[in-house]
Amino acid sequence: MFRVFPLAFRLGRNLTTAASVESLPQLHPLLIQRAQDLTKQQHQLQAQLETYDAELQEKYDRISHILDKFNQFSQLKQEIVELASIREPELLEDAQEELASMIPRYTSLTKELSTNLLPRVKYAEKGCIVELRPGIGGSEASLFTDDLMQMYINFCVVNKWKYEIVSRATSSSGYVNECILSVTHGGSFDILRHESGVHRVQRIPSTESKGRIHTSTSAVVVLPQLSEGTESSLKDDEMQFAPGEIRVDTMRAGGKGGQHVNTTDSAVRVVHLPTGIQVVQQDERSQPQNKAKAFAILRARLAEKERVEEMNKQKQMRTSQVSSTDRSDKIRTYNWPQNRITDHRCGFSLHDIDGCMSGSRLMEIINRVAEVEYQQRLEDLLSDTGDSGSSSSSSSSS
Repeated sequence: MFRVFPLAFRLGRNLTTAASVESLPQLHPLLIQRAQDLTKQQHQLQAQLETYDAELQEKYDRISHILDKFNQFSQLKQEIVELASIREPELLEDAQEELASMIPRYTSLTKELSTNLLPRVKYAEKGCIVELRPGIGGSEASLFTDDLMQMYINFCVVNKWKYEIVSRATSSSGYVNECILSVTHGGSFDILRHESGVHRVQRIPSTESKGRIHTSTSAVVVLPQLSEGTESSLKDDEMQFAPGEIRVDTMRAGGKGGQHVNTTDSAVRVVHLPTGIQVVQQDERSQPQNKAKAFAILRARLAEKERVEEMNKQKQMRTSQVSSTDRSDKIRTYNWPQNRITDHRCGFSLHDIDGCMSGSRLMEIINRVAEVEYQQRLEDLLSDTGDSGSSSSSSSSS
């Protein structure tokens, strides 16, 4: 996720000039400029924190952590330059030994800062809610949606993340038409947000008698988790909305589920009137529990809507979430006959469907997508800086 230049820097007899240091991985000049900007922000926040504010303190701590790493990086680079400039034969061997221990740390800091110095993704530190819905392909699309949900559950298990199946709605024929998974691990949104989009599967369904390959789709939307979705968090969730902004409808739950179904008004529909977004929950036995989960999902959908709109407005780029479940809007293809998964955003193919579906190799694909996104974000930063420079130049000339 950071540029590694050809390593002409050698830990041997050729290590005699400071110029060789330039062959090590380098931070982009824009990222160094951003570190300087963060230093100014840190000083401003320090002045504002004379009166304690939890939100400002969190921001101050986050910036301080990044700058601490940057200061370590700057000091380490200076020490490497000084050691690389040593030419005295009696000191050269010791200098090379010190460099051998410094360079791995320097490379690690460069990689970490290359990511952390970019403008942070909103809600990156949050848990997430993963919503899955079948698209084109009938019952096979529903079966694939179930497979994807199990893949994300397996991924949580592999990473030791806590998760919960919030709801799993099925049609009258028993096929799934919506799955919602809650992942409470902090930072999981920043990882799983790369899964948002249309996933396409090519395989022979179990119901196919002639051995023909069918193509089906499933839509995945990953939302930041802003609420625990429990009865204890419900009051705080309700307070996030102005009076008259929310309508809550109660109804009897439908489908399979035991004696409480169709006998009590336990199901809840929460409607956000300004946007028309609505959430229906009926999986829990009690109305307060369903209401709490519905509010948590609603807040997550509204937060992601706001995040995507801000991103589009600032960078004038198309939404990264699902606009349809059409095959042409796919981000990834799962080809069972060829044992291949191809992510179309980065062009990477993994020839191990079982490994991916078991959760053990999904991170390989996510990391490849993240690398492409990193380059795009760096280009956006360069573009934004260029636009600012042009604006300043125009202002000066006028």
